Amino acid sequence: MPCLPVRAGIGLKPEHFHAVLEMQPDVGFFEIHAENYMVDGGPLHHYLTRIREQYPLSLHGVGLSIGGESALDTRHLDKLAALIRRYAPQSFSEHLAWSSHGDVFLNDLLPVSYDATSLQRVCDHIDQVQSHLQCRMLLENPASYVEFSSSNMTEAEFIREVVQRTGCGLLLDVNNVYISSVNHQRDACAMIRALSLLPVGEVHLAGFAQETDATGAPLLIDSHGAAVAQEVWGLYQYALERLGPVATLIEWDNDVPALEVLCQEAMQADCLLQDVSVWERIA
Repeated sequence: MPCLPVRAGIGLKPEHFHAVLEMQPDVGFFEIHAENYMVDGGPLHHYLTRIREQYPLSLHGVGLSIGGESALDTRHLDKLAALIRRYAPQSFSEHLAWSSHGDVFLNDLLPVSYDATSLQRVCDHIDQVQSHLQCRMLLENPASYVEFSSSNMTEAEFIREVVQRTGCGLLLDVNNVYISSVNHQRDACAMIRALSLLPVGEVHLAGFAQETDATGAPLLIDSHGAAVAQEVWGLYQYALERLGPVATLIEWDNDVPALEVLCQEAMQADCLLQDVSVWERIA
């Protein structure tokens, strides 16, 4: 796959199809959730075909269950392969999580135990995905709220091993790093330093919701329903100083605002990307 442009992109939502075609906003790319387009035809494909003619595309999967104990669904892989042939996206990514068990599909992205058994299973699944799709995938670091007592590796160590063994890339979700670090009382900057050593092909930014757990401690939820928080913008700038400029997506999947609001968020990311680019040229 060719690379995404080093710009900020936004998620493509059906309520914005007409506005995108009329306004032709100055964004670097659009990203779609693959599972929404696993049909042969209809209005979704009609509009995506027109928009894809004008913009680069990132394909983001949410249902492969890479970390699950069950075998991967080859019908799902076939549908992903068909989408890749149809739209030739510049990026394909999936989550380090599981969402199915047997014939039961859970509408959530659930955590993986960071141990040798899970490591082998995740690597085997990624090898199968990359072989079936004939492209390199990006693996997204998760937002987590609980952890397994059986884990004997850190999240960064686990992801590093997966990347080294499979040759996949990393989708660095800065919002997820911040959420997990607050929820587990860890150093977000240390996590960024560890993950920035890996081949990062795309960055995600999003908003979160704040609640409290049973002890009264803050509990952050990866809601994708608000603007990017200032703390996450700061962590993103910290990441860019170590990564250099990388294609960056603004995720906003719930309570979706007007297209102009998403474009403003993308413009803020573009400004930070440009600042890093200028600094690199000077250096």
